[in-house]
Amino acid sequence: MLRQWLARQNCGLVSIANPGGFSWPGHWIGIVDPADAPGEPVGVLLFGTPSAVIASPEAPELVGRGVEELNFREALVLVPFDPFTQVAVDGGRTVGQVVGIYVADLKTAPMRSLPVATAIPGKGLEGDRYAAAAGTFTPRSDRLRGYDITLIESEVLDRLRLADGKHLAPEESRRNVTTRGIDLNALVGKEFRIGPVRAMGQRLCEPCVHLQRLTRPGVVAGLVHRGGLRADLLSGGEVRVGDRIEAVA
Repeated sequence: MLRQWLARQNCGLVSIANPGGFSWPGHWIGIVDPADAPGEPVGVLLFGTPSAVIASPEAPELVGRGVEELNFREALVLVPFDPFTQVAVDGGRTVGQVVGIYVADLKTAPMRSLPVATAIPGKGLEGDRYAAAAGTFTPRSDRLRGYDITLIESEVLDRLRLADGKHLAPEESRRNVTTRGIDLNALVGKEFRIGPVRAMGQRLCEPCVHLQRLTRPGVVAGLVHRGGLRADLLSGGEVRVGDRIEAVA
């Protein structure tokens, strides 16, 4: 009955062979053992790479736990029959401004604010862990894209309310550039400029359990499809707070 109902919603379910090692920048479902005592398995909703539980009506105490902390009975991915549907974008917000620049020289070190940073093509911002190929998610192959620089909208951070009722500060988001006025989701697959520097938007910078563990509970759920943009630097130069940011026509 469930699969028939999902089919009417243009969706289906696909089983996951190894849920304990699975990560996905989208929603997936786990059937797991309860938290502290034997009992009937409960359902959880997970998201992220690495993934964390973002909801569980039957066992709210599991929210925030990573896949390695769960005992899975079964896991499923909810798959739309139209796989090319894109996240909605706001076509009216096409120009913005840099309102913050942040780097960290080590993968878990606090981000520090800079008024200006040097962009290194194909690397990242000078002084940042990804420019030094020392980030948590730095790829082993130099053919992989989207690791030079990350951006997030200040509007998203302003609206976000975490489980403790607080905001996430720009430096806590661990993104390199905070913007105002532009829809970053609209820059996926497009060339854009940050001041004099050219960049290419590669994909959404979805939240993950690693970010949540460095900050506070609720980060993964609160930033789904709003976690910013991953981009590659196509040219070098200085990026400054106050710089204009816009798509290249």
